[in-house]
Amino acid sequence: MESRGVARAISPLPASSRITVMKMSIPLRARMRARVVAALAACAVAMTGVAQTPSPSMTLTQQRAAFRAAYAAAQNGQDWRALAQGLANYPLYPYLEAAALQHDIKTASATQVDTYLKQYAGMIPAEDLRKAELTWLAQQKDWTGFQHFYKTGLGDTLACDALQAQLAQGKPLDFTRDLATLWQKTRLPSECTPVLDAAAAQGLLTPQRVWDRIERAAKAGNAATVEQSAGWLAGADAAAAKRIAEAIRSPADLLKRAGTLADTPHDREAVSLALIRLARRDSVQAQSDWQSLSQRFAFDEGQRNHVLAALALYNAVDFGPNALAQLIALPAAAQTDATREWRVRVAVAQGDWKAAEAAIKALTPDELQHDEWRFWQARIAQKNGNTAAALDDYTALAQEATFYGFLAADRANLPYSICPATIAPESAIIRQVESDPGLTRAFEFFALGMLPNARREWNRAFPDLAPQQQRQAAALASRRGWVDRAVFAFGKTGDLKYYALRFPLADKQRVIEAAHNAGIDPSWAFAIIRAETAWQPDAQSGADARGLMQLLPGTAKLVSRRSGLPYDGPTSLYDPAINIPLGTQYLANLATRFNGSPWLASAAYNAGPGNAQRWVDARGNLDPAAFILTIPFNETRDYVTRVMSFATLYGWRLHGAPIPISTRLPAIGTPYDPSQDPRRKQVVCRVPAPATPAAPATTGRTSP
Repeated sequence: MESRGVARAISPLPASSRITVMKMSIPLRARMRARVVAALAACAVAMTGVAQTPSPSMTLTQQRAAFRAAYAAAQNGQDWRALAQGLANYPLYPYLEAAALQHDIKTASATQVDTYLKQYAGMIPAEDLRKAELTWLAQQKDWTGFQHFYKTGLGDTLACDALQAQLAQGKPLDFTRDLATLWQKTRLPSECTPVLDAAAAQGLLTPQRVWDRIERAAKAGNAATVEQSAGWLAGADAAAAKRIAEAIRSPADLLKRAGTLADTPHDREAVSLALIRLARRDSVQAQSDWQSLSQRFAFDEGQRNHVLAALALYNAVDFGPNALAQLIALPAAAQTDATREWRVRVAVAQGDWKAAEAAIKALTPDELQHDEWRFWQARIAQKNGNTAAALDDYTALAQEATFYGFLAADRANLPYSICPATIAPESAIIRQVESDPGLTRAFEFFALGMLPNARREWNRAFPDLAPQQQRQAAALASRRGWVDRAVFAFGKTGDLKYYALRFPLADKQRVIEAAHNAGIDPSWAFAIIRAETAWQPDAQSGADARGLMQLLPGTAKLVSRRSGLPYDGPTSLYDPAINIPLGTQYLANLATRFNGSPWLASAAYNAGPGNAQRWVDARGNLDPAAFILTIPFNETRDYVTRVMSFATLYGWRLHGAPIPISTRLPAIGTPYDPSQDPRRKQVVCRVPAPATPAAPATTGRTSP
């Protein structure tokens, strides 16, 4: 394992570019560590202001400064050891050598890597180094070296590399042992393609297995996997599989020529899939296509029900003609949670309260446990004149500190029920938490502002803690300013009454000042931050929204230009001092567009002002609660209710008594100005009465 041959050049690129560098074609047996001259290390020391030979009695501040300098040097292939003197007992010390080895992964010897992995087994940097070494060895097709370092559980890419190593040594694949788990996945990395092709050559990918995979991939909407699988079929089967892929990618195109297809099982599957997918985009055209194709193809009951459910659902989402009748007419076997719930939404939107009552009764018991449907069951009863039942339902729901719980309290003229719990510091348990190596590293990375590393260490260590340790750890993190840890921790554990920890007043003065400058309620600004990122300042979405309030760079630039607020490019959005003023001003701009309405502006913040305006144009006559119920996007509908409930909770945290949630829901077109409504809602803690014990069961036979 030690012999690596002549030296290879070391790329000067940073660690973030390592994968690109690894693709260079360089002979494998060419590893020999390269070092940068001592002058570069001296320059690094001078730039960081850290002594080259720190004293063993360094303060924590000095250790952190030294670690930063050494870590930067290690990541850039410079001599980090001189900078790291005095850090041997520093919690993050293992990251230094791992960073250096990863930078020099092409030239580091197997012995160096092996030694590190044994010394720091189980640690995150060791796992990262192992993956880097395996990735490099796989690229060089050094399968002997790969098998030395490989272990299971490192992801699909390396699992397939391991199977390539097995094949390279002349060992055939066994489907059950080697492929069964991978085969169940509807998306695999490109490294798995040679393995799957080898399996096909061995005859392991039988037509039945291939069609099973196509069916799973089609349900997941993964056309690429369907197309790949088609390559392992022959003749008419391959062509049929490609039509299924087309149904996913271009359903309208497939349906245009569906009349030329034979009524075969696979083409029926392609056509039914295309109808379902087209219904999402164009429910009217899908309905028209169904009218003709349902007579041409002998769809089985399952296919017919799936198509009928999709047509009814998306016609309802689009508030198309006869939406309510179509939902009511669905066969029982075709109904889903979504179709049942949209039956209620459409009936409410139409103001047909008798139909809404029937729709509510058609919901499943599980659905009726949700706050949303508990509220609407009461509202519908009230609309139908059953005020006593409505009041009972409102009163029961008003015990919940949620959007619909607050609405129910307003309807029943009750105070809000918020029962906060606190976590008293327990010194013994805190010492246990602080002595946990993983959490120690997590807190240290947080102190250094290296948040991704901090979260990785936290997420590794936290699940292994006992419940009481988890509570103290989350509370400790919040006290140290790492407030998002408690938000996530208590959301997952179900300890929802730790309101001060779940709804932190982080950066309080900045948020309040920015909100006041923008002319909006600070409670609303806090709620948006909480809903968007749970207070993670370095958050970045797939759409490139950044920072606490998840602003797109283009939006931030526009707001900055119009308002004069500072903005210094996309990376500046990770700075709360930039992000919060811009975000609150953008909220204010949206509110102005919608007559100051915070709930409509929240919908626009999530779905875009164009979508929000389109919904207003279509259903602006609805009262706010009914409008929210009928928002077509599940994400936006949930977002609006969360933000409004969060704003209520933040109003309570800031003032002890929040603005009534109903006040935050002005009718569409009605101007709203929170400063003109000083009313506040009383808050109490109403604990639900314990359930009455059931009568003991009688013994013996009962009368018929």
